[in-house]
Amino acid sequence: MQGSANLNVMMKAARKAGRSLAKDFREVENLQVSMKGAGDFVSRADIAAEAILKEELMDARPTYGWCAEESKEIPGQDPTRRWIVDPLGGTTNFLHGTPHFAVSIALEHKGEIVSGVIYDPAKDELFFAEKGQGAWVNESRLRVSGRNRMIESVFATGVPHAGGKYLPACLQDVARVAPACAGVRSWGAASLDLAYVAAGRFDGFWDRGLQIWEVAAGLIIVREAGGFAEPIREEQKILETGHVVASNEAIFDRFSKVIRDRDLADVTEG
Repeated sequence: MQGSANLNVMMKAARKAGRSLAKDFREVENLQVSMKGAGDFVSRADIAAEAILKEELMDARPTYGWCAEESKEIPGQDPTRRWIVDPLGGTTNFLHGTPHFAVSIALEHKGEIVSGVIYDPAKDELFFAEKGQGAWVNESRLRVSGRNRMIESVFATGVPHAGGKYLPACLQDVARVAPACAGVRSWGAASLDLAYVAAGRFDGFWDRGLQIWEVAAGLIIVREAGGFAEPIREEQKILETGHVVASNEAIFDRFSKVIRDRDLADVTEG
């Protein structure tokens, strides 16, 4: 696919930051054996990757705004456009030497995500999409799965850490979803979960309380691959709450109903 100038900037930046993470990942594999200093090392790797992204993206488009995990938000001279960046999605995987993490970049225009890139440096897979142009991984077109039976479908979610606000809700969700499907996975990187829905590797994904940089790029990639991605509560907005449910069209109504029915029953949840 021949992408726009902005998309090409995003892809170049993601690959460059990914190379930095891949280099650091080889070091953290040794550190994680003793855990001494491993957490600090990963923080440095995260910050270094974000610095690369900021330099590449802001040098190319200095008037755009900036929203990222590790640095202060910057309002742009152009108030209609901003970069939304996650330099290291799947930090816990990275810390534990598990090769499943990603760089995520989205471009927002007038409140809408118009381009998205998710790069998995461990597997050298670059997922990307632009509004109206379809979704791709490397040189291959992406399409959500064609499964139309819940019992044959595999879903993904993020299980919060101990004490996480949404842990009780997640466990209740799993108790409802698991008996109706072929399996539930928690692989620890929301951006890649959404990319895998777009690729048909997962049939659906849901989660609550995600940060905007964790979900922004994945939303457009899923939608451009023919999938649905909506807020769990229909009156809310995904980028504001971080609550999302996504799947292919064939099972979306049934799958989302399982999640939404539980959510609506809990009037105390934020």
